[in-house]
Amino acid sequence: MDLILCHTTADFDTLGAAVGVSRLRPGSRIVLSGGAHPAVRDFLALHRDEYPLVEARSINPDLIQTIVLVDAQTRDRIGSTAKWLDRPNIDIIIYDHHPASSSDISATETYFDAVGAITTLITELLQQQQVSLTPSEATVMALGIHADTGSLTYDHTTARDAAALAWLMTQGVSLSAIAQYVDPGLSPQLQELLSQALETLRSETIYGQAIASVLLTTPDYVPGLSSLASRLMELTGMDALFLAHHYCRGAVCAEGGNAESGNVLTVIARSQIARTNLNTLLQPFGGGGHAKAAALTRRETQPQPLFTEILAQFKQQIPPPPIARDLMSSPVRTIRPETTIAEAQRILLRYGHSGLSVVDAEAQLVGMISRRDLDIALHHGFSHAPVKGYMSTKLKTITPETPLPQIESLMVTYDIGRLPVLKDQALVGIVTRTDVLRQVHAAAYETSDLPERDPNPTVKAAQTARLDRARLALPLQNILAIAAQQAEQRGWHLYLVGGGVRDLLLADPDQPVTLNDLDLVVDGFHQSADVGAGVELARSLQALYPHARLDIHGKFQTAALLWHNDPDLDSLWIDIATARTEFYPYPAANPEVEASSIRQDLYRRDFTINALALRLTQPRANELLDFFGGLLDLRSKQICVLHSNSFIEDPTRIFRAVRFAVRLGFEIEPQTADFIRYAVSTTCRARDACLGESGRVVAPALQTRLKAELKYILQAPDWKPALKQLSDLGALSCLHPTLALDAELWQQLRLVDRWLRRFDPQQMFPHWQLLLDVLLARLAPLERGFVAQTLQLPKDSITRLTTLSQVQEQLTEALPKAPRPSQVVQLLKPYDVPMLMLVAVRSSERSHRQQIWKYLTRWSQIKAPLDGHDLKRLGYKQGRQFKQILERLLAATLDGEFGDGEFGERGGSDAASRARAERYLAEHYPLK
Repeated sequence: MDLILCHTTADFDTLGAAVGVSRLRPGSRIVLSGGAHPAVRDFLALHRDEYPLVEARSINPDLIQTIVLVDAQTRDRIGSTAKWLDRPNIDIIIYDHHPASSSDISATETYFDAVGAITTLITELLQQQQVSLTPSEATVMALGIHADTGSLTYDHTTARDAAALAWLMTQGVSLSAIAQYVDPGLSPQLQELLSQALETLRSETIYGQAIASVLLTTPDYVPGLSSLASRLMELTGMDALFLAHHYCRGAVCAEGGNAESGNVLTVIARSQIARTNLNTLLQPFGGGGHAKAAALTRRETQPQPLFTEILAQFKQQIPPPPIARDLMSSPVRTIRPETTIAEAQRILLRYGHSGLSVVDAEAQLVGMISRRDLDIALHHGFSHAPVKGYMSTKLKTITPETPLPQIESLMVTYDIGRLPVLKDQALVGIVTRTDVLRQVHAAAYETSDLPERDPNPTVKAAQTARLDRARLALPLQNILAIAAQQAEQRGWHLYLVGGGVRDLLLADPDQPVTLNDLDLVVDGFHQSADVGAGVELARSLQALYPHARLDIHGKFQTAALLWHNDPDLDSLWIDIATARTEFYPYPAANPEVEASSIRQDLYRRDFTINALALRLTQPRANELLDFFGGLLDLRSKQICVLHSNSFIEDPTRIFRAVRFAVRLGFEIEPQTADFIRYAVSTTCRARDACLGESGRVVAPALQTRLKAELKYILQAPDWKPALKQLSDLGALSCLHPTLALDAELWQQLRLVDRWLRRFDPQQMFPHWQLLLDVLLARLAPLERGFVAQTLQLPKDSITRLTTLSQVQEQLTEALPKAPRPSQVVQLLKPYDVPMLMLVAVRSSERSHRQQIWKYLTRWSQIKAPLDGHDLKRLGYKQGRQFKQILERLLAATLDGEFGDGEFGERGGSDAASRARAERYLAEHYPLK
């Protein structure tokens, strides 16, 4: 076990650096050695589950292998955890930005550098290793730099701190969190005004949002009022603040006059309320700025009426807040009080939850148990004990109508990570910190000013967390509207998910978008959606569209509606499923699925750009759900996997990553590429991952999905760069541990591609299949047919690969002994075109390839100048000799005996050739 220790009374710098080190050392855990600053404590009340924090009391010292200290190099800085440093065989690593300090710790490695914040040093290491951060990780690290450098204003600040902070901004820092937790300090004059403002501040609550306003009057101009506004926001905890300042300037005011030109009103406005826009509010009055921060300065002799008008208009902007029903996850994963600690821990691991609800036999909520509770119980050896002895029974609950501000207040006040949602005493959902943070960040993202990173206006417009489905072709709009209506009538939400949303975002914004493959997901809203909800919705749609074919997949309770050459919808495939989660019982297996929430459904998908959802139902129809940064990855043109074990659980996602990257012109994000290489080395190259000792297939689901992905890749026009990228990642070993794309195999693939385009431009047989045959033919002869069978290739491919070695050996020996075209034709005609192409591209003899080429291009199409009807006309009677005569005539034609060209290049269709053929018959087969 690797531990990262923060110093006692942890500040943001030590916490931010610890979070960064946890990314440098995957699997490590962070321990707060003793307490935290109030701001850090408040921050962690909401964000604790975003980081790998553990309680010191849950640590088994015997398991410690490495201890990393951040922003500390003396024992007294880490409190009681210093005793762990004395344990034998432990590596100790120190990161600190106070190199002049003396250390009393014997460290294995030290990293000291005189930068403004230790987080800066860790950020530079992350950049060097090309590690990408989540917005939550970037935010706490940015807070660390802000806190220890006074937002880059303290004397010890360096240019490196500014550069590190700039890079963290590119990783998705939450500016609202920075504004909430950073303290820039005030001048003495502003501190005096702060006291005055706090005494005269007026506040009111609209839709659960607290709004504060204050009008200050001074004889002169006061600089730095924006800092005063920020401090007021911090101290009062208001959601919006309007600070007005009125003063009189100029000689007229100094002489006691009241000229209009001397009276100035400044209004500084701040808002954290979603969907409010201070810029549009103040522009008509002569001000402006940003959506969340704006200002107004104008000459005004009567400030109060104008200030009152501005406040009134702002209140009209405030939307009703989201309620628990909009945020909650449903259905809720529950356990009984008798469930053992070990089983509860297994369930948490399986579903990735941070806590579980405990219900009795009547499904009434009786308690909650968190991951921390389970960790402590397991640490003390109580894995067999029931959870009822460790669960929390004094619960705070909410109703479906509880507004978001009240939910936030409960979580912060009581340090609660999850709130059960009860309706008539029945457990209908649960709201977690993640749900709240997602909503808060979405609201902040919606009103933020993001830099231009993508020229596509649709992707840029999606910053608003809304996407207009009116861009879809009208028939698609109509059927989605009907599907949404059917879902609403049943109390469900309906979402368009996956590739359809991705392609809608990437499509030309000036053209209607036509999609022929849609994925819809049903999720609970007023009513829970059980596993069969998707099928029920599909049946209701088929009743309205009787010409659509309905397919139901019973195992996964999904349904598909198919239209073929429909006058309105053309050819359309709509998959409908209930929101579900999945679990892989072993690597490369088929997943086990269960009904779940839309967030869990999106989390089970492969890449962030495919984990987007568009809400089709009210309320908040057309809202874009992006829980995992898919929109940012679309704008950055990168393929990013959702979780680190994704490629181990399903190696076919490696092929999907490459396929999407090549098709969309994206890059595979560096850490995702590292995950691919690790999965290849641990799963694909281990032969037992695909084949057992007896040759039996252990993971058929893997090979079946591999075949589908290979077909997609090899039948696409850009198969060459895709195959090259798969080779660079080592992914071809997922087909067979020995398969690699060397120069010889690459030449064979390019050659067969040219031959296919020459001999089969109409694609009478599948080109992708022959390309795959060439790949598999690179394997040892005994392996080719087996792998082809494992991939469930067609019988002709299996036969071709099984017999290839024998055929190639026979033709290699026979072709040099066949100098005449007729001999070559006689030798090659038993074999089909794919087999001959396969032999030709694998042959090292150029003369053999030329013979097969001539056979396929010319000799196989040549006919004798005389046919059976001609023989009858000449008096020959049909019998055994007929076939022999026709074969001999063809051979003579091929060998040029009836034409002017060598080797029958002109054939025997002209009159002279026919005459020569008749003389040949008379000489060799005279009529009796």
